[in-house]
Amino acid sequence: MGLYFLGVDIGGTKTHALIADEEGQVLGFGERGPGNHQSVGYGGMRKVLHDATGQALAEAGLSISQMAGAGFGIAGYDWPSQKEAMLLAIRSLGLQAPIEIVNDASLGILAGCSQGWGLAVVSGTGCNARGWDRGRQHEGRAIGEGDLVGEGAGASELIAMAIKAMAHEWTCRGPATLLTPVLVEHYGARNLAELVEGFSTNRLEMDPADALLVFKAAAAGDPVALDLVRWAGDELGKLANGVIRQLGFQKLEFEVVLVGSMYDGNPLLIETMRNTIHSIAPRAKLVRLNVPPVVGAVLLGMEQAGFSADERVRKNLAQMIC
Repeated sequence: MGLYFLGVDIGGTKTHALIADEEGQVLGFGERGPGNHQSVGYGGMRKVLHDATGQALAEAGLSISQMAGAGFGIAGYDWPSQKEAMLLAIRSLGLQAPIEIVNDASLGILAGCSQGWGLAVVSGTGCNARGWDRGRQHEGRAIGEGDLVGEGAGASELIAMAIKAMAHEWTCRGPATLLTPVLVEHYGARNLAELVEGFSTNRLEMDPADALLVFKAAAAGDPVALDLVRWAGDELGKLANGVIRQLGFQKLEFEVVLVGSMYDGNPLLIETMRNTIHSIAPRAKLVRLNVPPVVGAVLLGMEQAGFSADERVRKNLAQMIC
């Protein structure tokens, strides 16, 4: 009988569960909606966890008792005080195998860093950054609370900045921008005044997915949109630089894994981010994560069982998922 491993990525937008064997062959996959306890509560997290894992087990034709190890990346797992509540939700699965839980941003390191250490910077709906030194004795981190603590830039922050730019045009505090007609059309307003009123009276709500509109305007050469893309890249670079300083990586050669949909928006985002990082860590190498982060959760599960995944296993996982 082979060894089977469970990995779960519990996210703020979606949740993935993956089951693989010791060869890296994917046997089962499950997908559900958001499981972040900050938005759905621990009861919602538990339900999503059961549903996604159950789907993966059914596809694999396996039971939870057959798992040899399990790894979980959890959005919203930010502080040691939350650990017991997280483990309580996970234990409800009936796992008998050794498990480990990490913040979901750390899955990018596991899945994308060739040596199993380095940094991951996430930019999707929100943003986050985590880092491990060689041997994983020390962790560096951002706080992961967005605007509340002055951290940017995920899609939520970028579209908010675009709406501010539009409002500045209307009040003559800023220049005219292509973002204005793009936003007016997208939100179905008759004109800029109606759009401003809609956001001011909460009749209209920002959607993080609309950050794509900023990239659209930037691709058309709009100076304001281009500045916003540079702002986002610089903010993401500063998130990385904070972690780099915490871990003392300034003179090292290491990988910074880029995780999330924002990196698909415009090459200028990554270019600006790279320049900001290289200003303090010139040997850092930015790499795009090319597999779902849940692969990192499976690799974490393998580690808990004392199984070391070699390059062949990693390659198999990547081929089965892509």
